[in-house]
Formats: sequence, C-alpha cells, structure tokens
Amino acid sequence: MIELADIEAAQVRLAPIVRPTLVRRSDNLSNQAGRRVILKPEYLQRTGSFKVRGAYNLISQLPPGSEVVAASAGNHAQGVAFAATGAGMKSTIFMPEGASLPKVEATRSYGAAVRLEGKVVDDCFLLAQQYAADTGAVYVPPFDHPLIMAGQGTIGLELLHEAPEAEVVVVPVGGGGLISGVAAALTLSRSGIKVIGVEPVGAACVSASLAAGRAVTLDHIHTMADGIAVKSTSELVLAHVTAFAHEVVTVDEEEIARAVLLLLERAKAVVEPAGAVGLAAILAGKVPGDGPAVAVLSGGNVDPLLLLKMVDYGLSAAGRYLVFRAVLDDRPGILASLTATLAAMGLNVLQVAHHRSGLELGIAEVDVQMTVETRGPEHREAVLDSLKAAGYRVEPVG
Repeated sequence: MIELADIEAAQVRLAPIVRPTLVRRSDNLSNQAGRRVILKPEYLQRTGSFKVRGAYNLISQLPPGSEVVAASAGNHAQGVAFAATGAGMKSTIFMPEGASLPKVEATRSYGAAVRLEGKVVDDCFLLAQQYAADTGAVYVPPFDHPLIMAGQGTIGLELLHEAPEAEVVVVPVGGGGLISGVAAALTLSRSGIKVIGVEPVGAACVSASLAAGRAVTLDHIHTMADGIAVKSTSELVLAHVTAFAHEVVTVDEEEIARAVLLLLERAKAVVEPAGAVGLAAILAGKVPGDGPAVAVLSGGNVDPLLLLKMVDYGLSAAGRYLVFRAVLDDRPGILASLTATLAAMGLNVLQVAHHRSGLELGIAEVDVQMTVETRGPEHREAVLDSLKAAGYRVEPVG
C-alpha cells in the first residue's frame, strides 16, 4: 500500500516534468449539473493525459541504460515513451491491432518502437510481460505498481490547493491506478474529500471485482472509452480502492457522449471519452451530494474520426436531431408542401429519403424519412405534434 510520503516524493520528482493543469470552474456545466463543477484539465498535460505522471515516477527510479516495455491502448504508451526517451532509455510498446492511429503515431513520435499485436489491450499486457521475460526489459504496468499509483496520486495533492472547497473528486477508472493514487492522496491528507470512481457500463471490471470481493476478468468489453477499456484489475488496486475510495459508479455510452459534447460546446475542451466519464457521472446525477465536485478530465487523445462520430451520437442523445417517417400521397408537390411546413416552423432539414418498395403502403402512397435539427427533447415532441396537427401521418424513427 502506498503512503502519503510516497506521493509527496513523486511530486518532487515530477516537478520539473509535469505541466501545471490548474482547475477551471465552469458556470455553464454547473448550471447543467445543478451543483458547482470544477474541471481538472489533465488533457492539457504533457502527452495529452495524466499517464506521464506514473510512468515518469517509475522510470526515473530505474538504473541508467535500462530498457522498458509496456502495453497500452494509447495514453500509457505515450507516457512511457516520453519518460523513457527523456531518461535515455529504449522503449517498446505493445498496442492493440485496432488502436487509434493518432495514438500510435504519437507514441512513435516520442521515440518508442510500437508493436501492433493483440485484439484488446489485455492481450497486449501478456505480450509485453513475455517480452520482458525474454529480453530482460523492465515491464512498466499501466496501473498495478506502487510507483505508478503514487505518480497519479500527485493530482490529489494538487487538488488540495487548487480546489479546497471540493466535496468530492470524480475520477475515471480503467485498471484503477488513477483512483488508487488520488484517493490515497486525499484520504491520507485527511482532507475529508470523497473520491468517486467512474467506469463505462461496458467495461466495469473494478465494479465487478468489488462485488465479487476479488479481482475478476470480464468475458468481453464494449465501450467508446478505449482509454479505460480493460477486462481486469488487480488485487493491489482493489486494496487501495477499498481502503481509500468512497464508491465506484458506471455510466452508459449516451451519458459519455453527452459529456464529450458539452465539454466541446460549453468548456471549449477536446476530451476523449475515457477522460469525460467523470463529468458524465456528475451530469447524470450519479455522484452523491450537492456540493462542489471536481471532474478529473484525464485525457484528450481522441481520434478525430471518433470525435466526429461522438459529436453526432451526442447530438442525437441530447435530442438535437429528429428523425421521422411520414406517409404521403404520391402526387406532385406533396413533398414541397411538407418541406414548406417545416420551413415555416424554422426547422433545418438535414436529410430526406424516399421509399416505395418493400413497405406496407397504399398504391398511391410514398414513405419519406427526414432528419431535421431540433433544440432538444421537448422541441422534438412539439415538432411531431405540429406536423400531426397539420394533417401529416408521422412517427419518430429510433
């Protein structure tokens, strides 16, 4: 178990390396959440995530000339590569075959040799450990090491000074190194601040392990939050979470997407899904209490293609699109009449699709599916009601 002195020693080591990520107090997000929201922007950290803290804290303690090896979906990979190159060490990183291209290229740019092997990051853990056994390289785990946890825990020490009014700190959870370190720092400092962990529903290995009373391995995982998509945690993590954290909750994909979208719109912050789960839990009312809450935005290394998909998904989840089906008489001018009705309502039409074949329609009818922009769930319902009142046979799709 790490002690407060371990985290304080890590803070001294990291002082010349880490970039200050001073908290931001967001009025917009506070209004959305119904409580004071404070953001800890670790997406602005060197390498784009908090991971450099733990990686550097461990690697800086290795003998000069060591070789290191690690496994990661991206953020730990970049932290290890950056720290190893800075220490003059060779690094090899195993990443899943489907790893985000920007994360792969960034890892290479920090000086690591990248090997794309394994379907998921848990496969890569085994490959990296075997590489270490075969070559003598030092395996740098993403979460299961006291020096890694102590490095991540420096965030907790910073929050003591940056957000002394905080009632709770909400932390993303993958393997659990971040929550272990932050919860230890805040609890051992006798701050009285609670620490809540947040996992995606589709990759909740720590929640499952806490329920079982031992570290368990999930059969499969599925989430857009690839940075925290791991199948298993460790007994060391469970010991720290049990001793120092208050609770671990889960969020679904829609809640994650909404948080990413709100961060873009209201905070002008580009945060990856894994980094946004803490805010997602706050916005969804899953964090107990009504006092000031800190959301640790743990990373911002998001693939632009995934970001486009998430924005679209988030807009849909927030009720900003309405997709509806209308059955119209198949005669000239009827579609123009519908679009004119929509224009009179101030709606922007994004997509129109005509269907005649394979549907249960009258011989002189046509099915039209349309996508329009709306302001939210209530506006969506108002639009449907107005169309029905105007005599159109419409129903929402999806």
